[in-house]
Amino acid sequence: MNIRRLVLDVDKAMARPSLVAIAEAISAVPGTAALNITVTEIDVETVGMDIAIEGQDLDYDALAKAIEGAGAVVHSIDELAAGDRVVPYVPRAR
Repeated sequence: MNIRRLVLDVDKAMARPSLVAIAEAISAVPGTAALNITVTEIDVETVGMDIAIEGQDLDYDALAKAIEGAGAVVHSIDELAAGDRVVPYVPRAR
C-alpha cells in the first residue's frame, strides 16, 4: 500500500529529545518528503505533539522505530492517507 501521509500522536520527555532530533530521525527514513511537528500539550514532564509526515510509500514501522530511537513514543495514528493521491479532509457539518 502506498502510504502518502501520516499524522501521529507522539509524546516526548520535556528535556529531550529536541524537536530537531526527532525531525532528523524522521527525515532519514526512506520515502519521507516533508514533515511538520506541532506541539499540542506541555506539562511538567512531557510534551505532546502531532507529527504530520508526507512522502511516497511511507513505512509506518520504520517511522515509529526512528521516532522511538530518537527517544519519543508514538501513541496512535490519527490520520492516514494512501493511494495515488492525498484526498483532502473536509470537516462534516453536524
